[in-house]
Amino acid sequence: MRSHSQTSDRSMARSQLRPSASAPPVRQRMQATLRRDTPAELKIRSLLHRRGYRFRVDVRPLKSQKSRADIVLKRFRVAVYVDGCFWHGCPLHATWPRANGTWWREKIESNRDRDARANAVLIASGWVVVRIWEHEDPISASERIVAAVRSRT
Repeated sequence: MRSHSQTSDRSMARSQLRPSASAPPVRQRMQATLRRDTPAELKIRSLLHRRGYRFRVDVRPLKSQKSRADIVLKRFRVAVYVDGCFWHGCPLHATWPRANGTWWREKIESNRDRDARANAVLIASGWVVVRIWEHEDPISASERIVAAVRSRT
């Protein structure tokens, strides 16, 4: 396992060497990609809210952790991440870009590593982590979150 300084150095080096977009439409698509409030997140949040659950959005479950969860039910210690298929390497829908392929593969693998580290820290601190892929059915995803919350009461 890499140390924090190795991870930071690697992230900094990658950002400094970020390649240019392969074409203007690619650049526009990447710039338009939302970091929060994605359609999948909004639907899941709406379903949870209708069921009476209240939560925080886009916050750190633990102050000591850099990772921000998409939905945090702090009272129940449940952190929810809604992961994009491209950015997090979905086993069903992930694609490996040909343009700047080496850089993208390293970037996506780095995201996966960061996700695993965030999960481990939260679980070790007594949290339940729910990871949802953006392509998942929002109703079944919200049911998984409700089950996680109920397991804590």
